Formats: sequence, C-alpha cells, structure tokens
Amino acid sequence: MSENKTFQDREKPSAIRASNISAAKSVADAVRTSLGPKGMDKMIQAGNGEVTVTNDGATILKQMKVLHPAASMLVELSKAQDVEAGDGTTSVVVLAGSLLGACQKLLDKGIHPTTISDSFQRAAVKAVEILTSMSTPLELSDRESMLKSATTSLNSKVVSQNSPLLAPMAVDAVMRVIDAATATNVDLRDIKVIQKIGGTLEDTELIDGLVFTQGLAHKAAANTRQEKAKIGLIQFQISPPKTQMDNNVIVSDYTQMDRVLREEKDYILNICKQIKKAGCNVLLIQKSILRDAINDLALHFLSKLKIMVVTNVEREDISFISKTIGCRPVASLDHFTPEALGQAELVEEVSTGDGRVLKVTGTGGNAKTVTLLVRGSNKMVVEEADRSLHDALCVIRCLVKKRALIAGGGAPEIEMSLRLMEHANELTGMDSYCVRAFAEALEVIPLTLAENAGLHPISVVTELRNKHAQGARTAGINVKKGKITDILEENVVQPLLVSTSAIQLATETVRSIMKIDDIVQVQR
Repeated sequence: MSENKTFQDREKPSAIRASNISAAKSVADAVRTSLGPKGMDKMIQAGNGEVTVTNDGATILKQMKVLHPAASMLVELSKAQDVEAGDGTTSVVVLAGSLLGACQKLLDKGIHPTTISDSFQRAAVKAVEILTSMSTPLELSDRESMLKSATTSLNSKVVSQNSPLLAPMAVDAVMRVIDAATATNVDLRDIKVIQKIGGTLEDTELIDGLVFTQGLAHKAAANTRQEKAKIGLIQFQISPPKTQMDNNVIVSDYTQMDRVLREEKDYILNICKQIKKAGCNVLLIQKSILRDAINDLALHFLSKLKIMVVTNVEREDISFISKTIGCRPVASLDHFTPEALGQAELVEEVSTGDGRVLKVTGTGGNAKTVTLLVRGSNKMVVEEADRSLHDALCVIRCLVKKRALIAGGGAPEIEMSLRLMEHANELTGMDSYCVRAFAEALEVIPLTLAENAGLHPISVVTELRNKHAQGARTAGINVKKGKITDILEENVVQPLLVSTSAIQLATETVRSIMKIDDIVQVQR
C-alpha cells in the first residue's frame, strides 16, 4: 500500500510540464505570424479603448494579458532580448516556442528533463560558435554595411517603405553620439526621439540640438528667433511665493491691497532683471507641481526684456538639455550667473502643420547628443515609427558592441541546424537525440518566414537545406522574389549579437521551464 502511495503522484510533474509547455507555445504562436518582412500586424486594444497597431514582438507581448506563469516567462524573454539586442524580439519567442515543442517530443520518448536541459545548453554553446564562424567582421567606418543592417530591421515594420529615409538617420544619430574609435556601447538616452503629430513620415528629421514641442510661452513670443543665444535653465518659480499652509490674509484697506500688489510686482521684476543681468536671452523653466512656474506678469516683463521663454520643461529632460547646450540647472536666483548659461547659435520657433516647435541648433561640436523629430499623420503612425526607429538604433548599437555581421533571411538558422545535425551524429546516447531535436527546432525561423510570405514552407525549407548542404552558407529566403537566393546580394544582413543573444536567451528560458515540475499557489 505504502509503495503505491509513493508512486501515484508521478504523473503530476509531467502534467505540469505539459501545461507549461502548451501555455508558452500558445504565446509563441500568437506572435509567430508577425515575423519577417511579410509578417502581419497586430491591433491591440487596451482597456481604456486605446488602439495600438504594431508587429514588434516586445510591444505585442508587453500589452498582452498573460495569466499563466510559464507563458509570462516568454513575455520576460522578449523584454530581455529587447534590452540586450533591441531587435529580434519576435524571433526569440518563436524560437523558444519551437524548442519547447522539441522538448515535449523528447519527454514523450521518456528522456529525463535534466538530460534534455543539459544537452540543450551544450547545443546552444555550439550554435553560437557556428554563428560566430560564419560572421563577417565590420568596421564602424563601413557606413554601407550599417545602413544595410538598419534597413533590414526596418523592412519588417509598418514603416518599411520609409526605410531609405529612416535608416541613414539611425546610423547618423548613433555615429554622432559615440567616438567610433573607442566606443564599446551606445547610451541611447543621448538620442532623444520626439513625436509630433502632423505632416508625414517624410518630414521626420535629425537635429543637432534640441526640440521643444511646446513652443514658446505665447505672451513672450514677441521675437521668435534669437541668434547667438545664451540659454538659462531654471528650476525655481517666477511667481509670487505662497505660504506652506493654506492661509487667508484679510485685507481691509485698499492701500494695503495696493501695497500687496506692488510688492508682488517688485518681487517678480527683481527676478526678471537679475535674469537679464546674467546675459540670458532664452529661458527654459522646469515644470512645477506646487505652484505656477511662471505667471502672466512675469511673462510680460520677460517679453519687455526681450527674453524668449519656454515653460513646462519635464524633469526627466533636464540632464539631456544640460548635456546638449552645456548649461547648468539653477535651483535658486542667487546662483543664476553667466557661468550657468548654455550657448547655441540659433533658437527659433518654426511652424509644423498644426502646431509650432522650438528648435535649438548650433550647440557646438562637443555635445554628444542628437534629437530625432518623428512626424506622422496620426498617433498610431508616429508611435510605430518611434518603435521602429528604436529597433534600428538598437541594431546599430549591437554593431558597436559586437562588430560583426551575418546574413539574414533564415540563412544562419539553417546553417546552424545543418552543422548541429552533423555534430549530433558524432555524439552518443541521449545527447545525440537532444541535439538533433534542438537542430530541427531551429528550422522554425525559415519555415515561418516562408509561411508568412505565402510560399510553400516545406519545399522552400527543403531547398534551402540542400543549398546549405552544397556549401552556400549565405543562401536565404528572398521573400520579395519568393525563392531562394544569396541573401547578401539582396543586402539582408543583421548584427551577430541579435542572433547569438536570441539563441542564448531562448535556451535559458526553455531550460528554466523544463526544470519546473510543480506550481505552488501561495496565499499573500
């Protein structure tokens, strides 16, 4: 009796594993159709009725309501890929789903999860070696190759028809904020992407300097252009001070009333004069929560003193502004000195479609920052262009981190699959089975690319495998022509880091899911 009791629960771990695998695979299937240049887009409707149209894997999964804990691991996986490489967020999830399918088959054969997990780890290491061996080294001076990579990334997006305009912008933006000789990483916070609805995507521009979408404070907009600007950035308010608590001051006499107003006026005038004395002619004012950052009287005085005013500068933009124009944020009037001011050749307000933006240009060559002003006809287009540009910037960042390129179009996956198959034949026992399963699972990427392009997946992948077996390492699926061609001639290239990080992260996630044999609910 006791023996039976011990073994009657042996079914539970395998049931839990099966449930985890099917939940995670369903997430992978949800984004699978959006892989590649011919992938479909997803329309995501949030609870508040906001609609997003995108085919960026990380965005789709971030907005999806995933309840199953194992499925949420795949959401985390796409986030990790987004942070590490920035591109390939759909591929990594599709790959993980395929590897989990392979695991399920191996489990059904009775192979132990730990054995599968260890073999997959070894296979992943081998796969990364294969990828590295087929990569081409790249110099950052090779602008042509970097443009090809950025274009490949943009081709699978909604804004693919604008890639000839956006790809050079992404490359130029990254090259301006780094020192090509010594850089090993790119801080994308130095590249500010600003969205402005109005116009078309063709109006998107790269600006060496700053852009403020709020324009000038209207009362002080007497002059909308200032050359040789001296720019001050203040974090204090130019409005009458308030008491700490809600106090009522009862004024019984109109002379007292007059005096209160006069004091207020003198107080504000004194601040404005001191700002002018420091030589400031463009003033940026940080947004204030407690009281008005600036009132109408102050705007009137500043306008008279010919000082341009920009209000509502966000707190998180302060460091970017300071870095760009070389000014120092000033928190009190006493510290507002000429040394704290930044400089720019030109500050001018320009009208854009339905609104106005303020451009600050000519900030000197030492400021390693740029601004991308993304334009579009509606909110959805602008947001999707922003996401696509972010992916293109990340691709260039990958090339700075790891200066090597590989072919795209499913070529590296098939090559890895073939080489791992050969490697599996040299192994013995369970390892051989598991590595072979891993190799077969990698074929999901070319298979999905062909499927989404409306080609016959099985015949295309078989032909691709034959080409690679004959030694054509860069043969890939050309979705535009609908056949197998040398993908490098089509300029479809991607950074090595995107593929290696996808393989490593997908394998890690699959191993974690394989090691789970029970889900315990905890009461909080």
